[in-house]
Amino acid sequence: MTFTQNFTAVGDSLALTAIVALIPILYFFWALAIKKMKGYIAGLTTLLVALVLAVVAFKVPIGTAFMSGTQGAVYGLLPIGWIIIASVFLYNLTVKTGQFNIIRHSVLTITEDRRIQALLVAFSFGAFLEGAAGFGAPVAISAALLVGLGFNPLYAAGLCLIANTAPVAFGAIGVPITAMEGPTGIAATEISKMVGRQLPFLSVFIPFFLIVIMAGFKKAFEVMPAILVSGVSFAVTQFLTSNYLGPELPDILSALVSLFALAIFMKFWKPKNIYRFPAEQEIAATAAVKLTTKHETFTGGQIFKAWSPFIILTGFISLWGTPVIKQALTGHYEGANAILKAVNSIGHALTFMPEVPFLHNKVLDGSTGAPIAAVYKLELLGAAGTAILLAAIVTKFIFKVSWSTWATTFIDTIKEIKFPLITICAVVAYAYVANVAGMTTTLGMVLAKTGALFPFFSPVLGWLGVFITGSDTSANVLFAKLQQVTATSVGMDPVLALAANSSGGVTGKMISPQSIAVACAAVGLAGKESELLRFTLKYSVFLLLILCVITLLQGTVLTWMIP
Repeated sequence: MTFTQNFTAVGDSLALTAIVALIPILYFFWALAIKKMKGYIAGLTTLLVALVLAVVAFKVPIGTAFMSGTQGAVYGLLPIGWIIIASVFLYNLTVKTGQFNIIRHSVLTITEDRRIQALLVAFSFGAFLEGAAGFGAPVAISAALLVGLGFNPLYAAGLCLIANTAPVAFGAIGVPITAMEGPTGIAATEISKMVGRQLPFLSVFIPFFLIVIMAGFKKAFEVMPAILVSGVSFAVTQFLTSNYLGPELPDILSALVSLFALAIFMKFWKPKNIYRFPAEQEIAATAAVKLTTKHETFTGGQIFKAWSPFIILTGFISLWGTPVIKQALTGHYEGANAILKAVNSIGHALTFMPEVPFLHNKVLDGSTGAPIAAVYKLELLGAAGTAILLAAIVTKFIFKVSWSTWATTFIDTIKEIKFPLITICAVVAYAYVANVAGMTTTLGMVLAKTGALFPFFSPVLGWLGVFITGSDTSANVLFAKLQQVTATSVGMDPVLALAANSSGGVTGKMISPQSIAVACAAVGLAGKESELLRFTLKYSVFLLLILCVITLLQGTVLTWMIP
């Protein structure tokens, strides 16, 4: 039995169908922001609402709807949930062994100012991890680091989500951009150039925006030199790499340039006043005093050892993100290199792609009539979480941790984040149900009917897609063709529309239920997802509006910016 997606399923009206498709989204916002439900309860009930609407309003067969939810839940567990487990586990190992005290000390020797620490860790280091791994690892690791430094957990999670705006479009070695080339036929390098002429405006603004959120305008202007070094170095590198090297390296190179530029700058410049959060003034002052004692001085070797898990992590996830190695890890390598062929054999044995029962090729695309493939994608070796776990195994030997302690810490980590894992699986399952039923495409089609104003609303499609799916890559695959066709019909350059989809999507990342759950899991705020959503929602909408205006201007009066 097959099911054909119907984008006017309710009363043969696109508008009415879109209103019904909005119900799960509005319910989720209500459940978290107003009702203040725990994240996993909000996620599970949103999934239930979506399943009921899919069956009743969109006429999806019960078995098809249910199995689409299982496909999403499996993807929520692997690779996304696996990344969170491994990331938090690696962080917990550094805490358990006392090495994080040395990491904290090394950051404080650069600066004790919380504003600069946020720029170094949330903005620059987080962007590097986004470029190398993506899929939740940047927020999980950088937020955990900030909490370890003494940041309030809610602030740490919120700041890292907002900071993650700048690099998302080029995350995971440029996958969100390259993913659009297939369905549209437009070269990824051209889309990369256009995104690189939009996001740098946001990238140069984000560091200032972060500090304003943290400390207000007056305190932000006190560290304006550091903000400019951080933001301008990142934005300029992002523009140059995206326009002249392609979509693979903008995040990694921009983050490294920004990180080292700011660290070196802090050797020659200090803020007039050291900023700390009001609630931690006394604690921070005590820590500062301890730093001056001989017992709190550490050698370069000790500092390097303490940071080694994250250095090793960087190496592993960079390898895992390299296209040819990724092919070998997932059993798709066809070259002649003997080592990669051996890895390919292992990767092939550890990659499982079983078809989803009652779903695979049972759903026909509402636009083309083509059957949609559906498989459980289980890439055990190729998953980024496996790279992080290998870093944790190497760390065990560097820190000389016993296997029993290592295993106990791993089990404790799973217990610690079990509810956020349920949340992640539930919200990704909802995204898959919405996609199969045609809910997401229906909403996109409504936005596509804005005609001459489409350049303004084009980023909203990306924002909506990332909110629902939790992934800029998924949103780009979902809406790329729709953006291209609509742009052509209204006289807008398709390259601008595709770039707007990706750029707009980055502003939706901070409110995506999946991202909220990841951030809460990383900082020990399970059950507090509603507070984090309320913290980030207004900033998401504000940044989205900025990109809408930029896209409108580029589509009308600044057309010379389009490659």
